[in-house]
Amino acid sequence: MSSSDGGTIVFSDIVGFTRLTDEHGDDAAVAVLELQDSLVKALLPTGARVVKELGDGLLMWFCDPRAAVEVSLDLQERFQRECIEGVPLWVRIGIHWGTPKQRGNDIIGRDVNLTSRIAALAGPGEVLCTRAAAEAAGGIPGVDYIPLGPVFVRGIAEAVPLLRVIRSAPTA
Repeated sequence: MSSSDGGTIVFSDIVGFTRLTDEHGDDAAVAVLELQDSLVKALLPTGARVVKELGDGLLMWFCDPRAAVEVSLDLQERFQRECIEGVPLWVRIGIHWGTPKQRGNDIIGRDVNLTSRIAALAGPGEVLCTRAAAEAAGGIPGVDYIPLGPVFVRGIAEAVPLLRVIRSAPTA
């Protein structure tokens, strides 16, 4: 990736991780992080990578915006089937297409910050994306985008059009 390359940024964050650690201990916290690592590793396609771990969250980069959307939904489905210490693994995910700057192996800049803010707005088990991400991914069979309207996020001057990303309801 060069600094001018566009691509898809994905942030994930485990909901209630601090509480899980407090209530179930550090061994449970490590087990959750190891489970997250194994699920992500199993699903990341060629051209995608974990840029860095941020405590219980991940910053990921995808060259292919369709893959970013599909993997995010697949991760949510897999996370929701898993439990540690009887506690479900709830994750929130934010997706944005942009042109971050590369600094070593890291990516930085407005687009990364925006993606982080979007992930923070997602509810447990939810995937949110910007209009830019949805447009870059295009129509994906079995995936729907539900407009949530423009949302102001901390640190970003203009409202950002957000969409909820879901699996399409099966047709009868």
